[in-house]
Amino acid sequence: MGVFKKSWLPNFFTFSNLACGVVAVMLLFKAEYRWAAFFILVAALADRYDGKVARYLKIDSAIGKELDSLADLISFGLAPAALAFQLHDLLQWGMGGYALVILFPLCGAYRLARFNVTPFDGAFYGLPITFAGLSLALYCLLGSYYPLPPPLTALLMLTLSYLMVSRHRIQKM
Repeated sequence: MGVFKKSWLPNFFTFSNLACGVVAVMLLFKAEYRWAAFFILVAALADRYDGKVARYLKIDSAIGKELDSLADLISFGLAPAALAFQLHDLLQWGMGGYALVILFPLCGAYRLARFNVTPFDGAFYGLPITFAGLSLALYCLLGSYYPLPPPLTALLMLTLSYLMVSRHRIQKM
């Protein structure tokens, strides 16, 4: 029967996270905002379990940590920012709208990189990108049902961006 390699299971969750983020971005081309938000939510579920499964099976690895960060950047950095940009018509703000969409994943990328090189002591420094992206996606889902003003969207994106790069300690739940 051979040796069963259990290392595929955490990576399955990580790649599911990434696939959901990519699908969310692709759905934006068809203005399927609710579905895009839904796939970001599904990505969060997959992200919740990749590390847990790896630690449970005692197969966590440096490459798994890096893959997780890359997937998170797409699913919780790019996808929610692009969703907010499209749904709340931030294009009307010209370069300011583009700057918001760029700032959000840039702050998320910095937050992920800092996490990857900092020893974990049971608390996060800065808001995890998963929480920031999930919050923005839920806000956008609400905005797909009820019109929300673009300035509120911009304020939320700026606040979440700042919180991701801040040095505030957040206890792991």
